[in-house]
Amino acid sequence: MPSQTHEVLIEMFRNRPSLAAELLDGPLHDHLPHYDEAILTSAELNDVAPTEYRADAVVTLNRSGTTVLAVVIEVQRRIDGRKQRSWPAYVATLYARLGCPVALLVVCPHQPVADWAAHPIAIGMPPASIIPMAFGPRQIPVICTPGIARRLPELTVLSVLAHATHAEPHPLFGALFTALDAIESDTAALYHDFILTVLPAATRKLLEDYMPTTDYPYKSEWSQRQFAAGKAEGETRAILTFLEARGVDVPDKARATITACTDLDQLEQWARRAATAERVEDLGGPLLD
Repeated sequence: MPSQTHEVLIEMFRNRPSLAAELLDGPLHDHLPHYDEAILTSAELNDVAPTEYRADAVVTLNRSGTTVLAVVIEVQRRIDGRKQRSWPAYVATLYARLGCPVALLVVCPHQPVADWAAHPIAIGMPPASIIPMAFGPRQIPVICTPGIARRLPELTVLSVLAHATHAEPHPLFGALFTALDAIESDTAALYHDFILTVLPAATRKLLEDYMPTTDYPYKSEWSQRQFAAGKAEGETRAILTFLEARGVDVPDKARATITACTDLDQLEQWARRAATAERVEDLGGPLLD
């Protein structure tokens, strides 16, 4: 079953098909063809044989309505020798369907897997082979510039995941919040939650601490909303924990009022009173309405 990491990485290409070109632009440089749009297309790569082939995603780069490059995208989290048999079939079937050059892009969260995936796959007598373009943490660029982050938000997310544990993370975090503020809020929330899930605990703590304390001149409205929501959730937990520890009964209506409140001043007042409350009514405020 696909993992959360697998699904979110593929979702990045679904949300922004041009991410395929942005990754390939590094190793291909001048060989990447000129294009004016990137389109997510069918990932079904079947031929007349009964064997079913399905890539994680397929993106085509088009120029003036003509496909100039097709990209098979695979997210690979572990070494799996079977892929070296199926990947050439993906490439050949897509080439037969579209009649244009095909690139095989393999995105690997772990560098040893990327090193393995980058090996040429022999499909006949030398030099007949397919060479996957594998991207692990080492191949992902470091993005710290707000302008680039705003233009390449998904690549900026990958940059944080690849480098935040090995470099000074604050410039990466600044670029991250710039990127998240440049995209649709639901997508930004998905990427934010994904980052917090994947980052090691120590780096995640640095990211959480960065949000309210940074003197970085660009203040993301999105990051401020996320911080406020997180702080409100923490105050809510504290109130209910205090009341439980003191043996105070909390009726369902009062509990719903507490958990639905987003007013930080009110929550902080309740938290102070909850430390000495004998009854839930001792908290006062809207709970008595």
